[in-house]
Amino acid sequence: MSTVTRTTVMVALLVAVALAGAACSPASGPLGTPATPVASPVSSADPLPTDVAPETPSASPAPSATATPSATPGETPNGSSATPSSPASSAVASPTPRPTPSPSPAATTVVRAYFVLGSFTGNEGLVPVLREVPETRAVATAAMTALLAGPNGAEVASRPAMFTAIPDGTRLLGVTIADGIATVNLSREFESGGGSYSVQARLAQVVYTLTQFPTVDGVLFEMAGKPVTTFSSEGVVLDGPVDRADYRDVLPAIFVDRPAWGASAGNPAVVSGIANVFEAQFRVQVLDGAGRVLADEPVTASCGTGCWGTFTTKVGYDFAKAQYGTLRVFEPSAKDGSPINVTEYRVWLTP
Repeated sequence: MSTVTRTTVMVALLVAVALAGAACSPASGPLGTPATPVASPVSSADPLPTDVAPETPSASPAPSATATPSATPGETPNGSSATPSSPASSAVASPTPRPTPSPSPAATTVVRAYFVLGSFTGNEGLVPVLREVPETRAVATAAMTALLAGPNGAEVASRPAMFTAIPDGTRLLGVTIADGIATVNLSREFESGGGSYSVQARLAQVVYTLTQFPTVDGVLFEMAGKPVTTFSSEGVVLDGPVDRADYRDVLPAIFVDRPAWGASAGNPAVVSGIANVFEAQFRVQVLDGAGRVLADEPVTASCGTGCWGTFTTKVGYDFAKAQYGTLRVFEPSAKDGSPINVTEYRVWLTP
């Protein structure tokens, strides 16, 4: 082959390679090849993720798509009957089994239930927990069912421990919602036993659980289908709808409604609720799993010293590994600055 011919062939090959590359890459121009688009960052004005249950690995791995189902004696893997094969027929390949597809996960929703968290500083009161339930339009019924089931093992074993004031055996007989009022029908066990605090706490648990929904402003109680006007042997008057403000006596001095106990705090942690503390001043701390303080921020509620004020704050923290830590809120003593009215519980921390 002559030099001219070889040169012509090489030029043709280079042109073909260039054309193939152009077909697989972004168009170029005088300013060069455009960069690959990147995802836009989330605006700081967007709501931060919070109050969701942390993801946990499945208890058992999904079956592999290549797994071969085992056959029972007398059956082939595809389920058809089989007879003993002769040496001649044994050479025939058996049908290739089809992998069993993994079932699609069922849709779920998260509801809140309110229990009573103990305190080492005489500051016990309601806290919210999250419950994942099958997706349903009857979310009020689902939330009440979760409430009556009581705290789970981790919540009972926590320090301080969590408990419910609702008597054992209480059954939900129905929930209806109309014009902003939820009417909850409970069995007679609901009003049995307990002193004045227990009675107020169980009513508060139901009221806070049902008023988590924007369609519910107040709650009416029924026992075994009959309207309640005077509740339990304590003689609590319930002659009309009640709401959250009626049960602030069973709240801790600093009531955190978000994040819930055991939920994801987000980073920064978004902490909100109501408080009734001296001059509306208190502090929020985030601690890691070893109890080291990662963040400590002052907070001012909208009202204090004898009145309940609202608050919402964001607490950022520097953290390397996701794990359970502690959210702590407390009021510094006006006398010596020592923590009083302490509420603390575990939350999921993320870098």
